[in-house]
Amino acid sequence: MSEVSDFPLDSPQADRDEREFEEGASEVEGDSASVVGGDSEEEGEDLMDNFEADYRPMEHLDRYETEGLDTAFIDDATMEARMDARAAAEAALARRDRQEGRLTGHRRGLIAALAGDESDVDDGDRPRRRRRLEEAQAGDDIEGEYEINLEETRGPIKEWIAKDNVRREIKRRFARFLRTYAQEGGDPIYPPLLRAMVRTNCQSLELDYVDLANGLPVVAVWVADMPRDILPILDETAKEVVLDEFEDFGDTHSNVYVRLANIPLEESIRDLRHFHLNSLVRVDGVVTRRTGVYPQLQRVMYDCSRCGAVLGPYIQTGDREIRLGSCPSCESKGPFSINVRETVYRNYQKITLQESPGSVPAGRLPRSKEVILLTDLVDGVRPGEEVVVTGIYQHSFEAGQNARHGFPVYSTSIEAVHLARRGELYSAARLTDEDRAEVRALARDPRIAARIVKSIAPSIYGHEGVKHGVALALFGGQEKHPSATHRLRGDINMLLLGDPGTAKSQFLKYVEKAAHRAVYTTGKGASAVGLTASVHKDAITGEWTLEGGALVLADRGVCLIDEFDKMNDADRVSIHEAMEQQSISISKAGIVTQLQARCSVLAAANPVGGRYDASKTFSENVELTDPILSRFDILCVIRDTVDAVNDERLASFVEMLRKYVTYAKQTCRPRLALADHDKIAQVYADLRRESALTQGMPIAVRHLESMVRMSEARAAMHLRDHVTGDDIDAAIRVMLESFVSTQKLSVQKSLRRKFRRYIVDRADFDALILYKLQECLREARRAEAVTGTLADPAHFAVPVRQLEERCKDLDILELGPFFASSTFSGAGFSLSEDGARVLLSRV
Repeated sequence: MSEVSDFPLDSPQADRDEREFEEGASEVEGDSASVVGGDSEEEGEDLMDNFEADYRPMEHLDRYETEGLDTAFIDDATMEARMDARAAAEAALARRDRQEGRLTGHRRGLIAALAGDESDVDDGDRPRRRRRLEEAQAGDDIEGEYEINLEETRGPIKEWIAKDNVRREIKRRFARFLRTYAQEGGDPIYPPLLRAMVRTNCQSLELDYVDLANGLPVVAVWVADMPRDILPILDETAKEVVLDEFEDFGDTHSNVYVRLANIPLEESIRDLRHFHLNSLVRVDGVVTRRTGVYPQLQRVMYDCSRCGAVLGPYIQTGDREIRLGSCPSCESKGPFSINVRETVYRNYQKITLQESPGSVPAGRLPRSKEVILLTDLVDGVRPGEEVVVTGIYQHSFEAGQNARHGFPVYSTSIEAVHLARRGELYSAARLTDEDRAEVRALARDPRIAARIVKSIAPSIYGHEGVKHGVALALFGGQEKHPSATHRLRGDINMLLLGDPGTAKSQFLKYVEKAAHRAVYTTGKGASAVGLTASVHKDAITGEWTLEGGALVLADRGVCLIDEFDKMNDADRVSIHEAMEQQSISISKAGIVTQLQARCSVLAAANPVGGRYDASKTFSENVELTDPILSRFDILCVIRDTVDAVNDERLASFVEMLRKYVTYAKQTCRPRLALADHDKIAQVYADLRRESALTQGMPIAVRHLESMVRMSEARAAMHLRDHVTGDDIDAAIRVMLESFVSTQKLSVQKSLRRKFRRYIVDRADFDALILYKLQECLREARRAEAVTGTLADPAHFAVPVRQLEERCKDLDILELGPFFASSTFSGAGFSLSEDGARVLLSRV
């Protein structure tokens, strides 16, 4: 049969092609009639007889027109124009044939199917089926043209999404979103994230829900209401987009998972209700328990033991295993075995998420919810970490509960879609530009450390030493790793010992509100496992799992223990390791592991007998052993009463303190210079000697590290990356005040006299030296007035040697820091060029 050429309908070539086509068709019909006739009624039709006649050569049909054929290169535009012209010619031929009635039966149906009937032709004489095919092929390159309108939902949304054309449209729009979505005037956001995912050999793409709501609002609403229907479409589309650029990615991973983050509405665990079922929810809490990682069936294939048939695949969607009733091949009821080679598994883990300690309403028990982690989310969090979970709130039938209750009861859990640690939300990166500017402005204040100390519990009058220690504990030092196996803690532990009603608990409550992460407990109501960790048996797997206690939950924060003296000795011994090594070793029920407890411990205790006796030593006033006392960096004795007057100015500053502490802990890493080690070592040696003589607080090597930690914490108050001499002096003063306050009253005075040069503040030293300098100036003026040889007062000089002799009476031997201080220059003094005289530059 001659091929239809691209000529006009009224050309001679078109008429000749039509006549040859009809002659060939008539000849084929005649040959077929001769074959069927004859003795076919008796012998039947032999389809193989003379079948070669159907393929015999026909010269007048088996030829192609070469006249006028252009064999040169044809570009896409020319080819598309010729295709459109040919389609129009075919449509015109079809209409003429129908009008003249020349095409009937099979031939008419075939031609109509190829050319498209009249109802399938648009206004431009172009077949609608062909136009849709071309638009589908070039759909990703045509902006604003869609196969269907997703906004015009027809029928229930679940049935609407299940349609193939709707799913194709969702995939097409989401693929374009991944390739092109960008902020105003910026570059596309997600192509670099996809490349980073492939480069790190991961499977998860973190997608901001706000971006999805801005780019595809309809899909964003559907994925929040029906995540089980939409998320598989998004995952499949993301994989196709990745494979378009990285063809070998499919050899490593079979799936790509879209992880939706930043869902606008965050729910509390105790507020989850039935209307949240099967929708996306966002909750936060502390991980208290974590199971092991198990393989879960995802796509199951079974082998029939009777006939050997392979059955499946069956998609596992719930927690229950799929069980077959009978074999479709042999109709037997089994037994069936899992085809290990064809069955696909995925990682499965379950954690328990409990409400954060600070979010539980007063007088209520904390609620918890089980969270299921699948695929690459397993082992993403550990017990003690505070996390934000975005997932699908689902339910499952529990036979055991229904047997007990007698009515249908379903257990609920959350299948995680996205995980984020809560600590990342409190990081310095989360602070706004206004917060950063205000923090830096506060750091430029030379008295910022004093302001921070005074802002600690402003409703409590006095207790400057206690407030200074609490401030240092909030900022903390820097942990060090001298070797691969040796670690020195950077957190500061503090013990408050005082009479009842002296605001010890109020100090702890203040820290609970000011710290970015704090866990409050009492020694009377806490046990060893409650503080460290406990072992439970999992109800589903029957295996033993760990549940973290207060110290584990306070990891990277502060653990506040009130009524520390009420703890049992056995329970108190259990926290020895946690206070120094900052880890909790577990060896129970076959579980041998270590949990992290990197937190500061602030404890409050009452003295023996209820009142502190200043005539006794610190150890005699409290029933605590030396090993646990030595683990506290700061020991404070509180004997004053509480002043109920609130300072509104300081209270307003406390609103900013939490942000300041967060910024300092995240950005500052101060280090101690080698030149300052000798001063700290000298103080430690003096403290060690006096401790052996006075029988007071035991001094150990860890107190040397305590002074280093406290000096780093004070440097962090000023947002400095290096430790200055003032920071070291402040740390030494806190340590000495802690040591002196634990002695007998009769010994305290002598110790203060011995350590006066360390206890007195540098600013106090400067004020004393300035007083001595002004005293020398007055005496010299009086002497010159008597002799009548008055010099120019604008250039009056005092010998440095004379000032040094006056300062020896105050045990001040070094005047260099005073000459470099602002106190010296601010009073109008300066040194001569040779450094031998002090000049008064102004009156």
